[in-house]
Amino acid sequence: MSPDDNSKVIGYFAIVPPVDVLCEGDACVIAGSEMSMKKYLSTLAPNSSAKFQVKKTRFGEILEGMQRGAPYAFDEASYNRFYPIANKNGFDLQQEDFSVPTETGRHFVVIRPGGSIT
Repeated sequence: MSPDDNSKVIGYFAIVPPVDVLCEGDACVIAGSEMSMKKYLSTLAPNSSAKFQVKKTRFGEILEGMQRGAPYAFDEASYNRFYPIANKNGFDLQQEDFSVPTETGRHFVVIRPGGSIT
């Protein structure tokens, strides 16, 4: 992996240090913007959203998390940044149709360790 790919910002995650991250199911939520993350916090963790810190996350950090077994839930903006770089680095991911409505109004693409999509 090139150092340039490793350092590319993919999006934002939310954490209550040291290790409590915002999740959708078992997957760490990666939002395309700080504003989107705050919206997800208000719906996914309404009683504790003020405790979370919102931080940037880079491609290399996400890969490290996946190597440790962590799945990630990407929104549209973050997935569209992630998948082209991931494909350059051995993944086989496809473009996602985010126009499909969901019950919750949120649409995440969950990538599990090894590159499988659920």
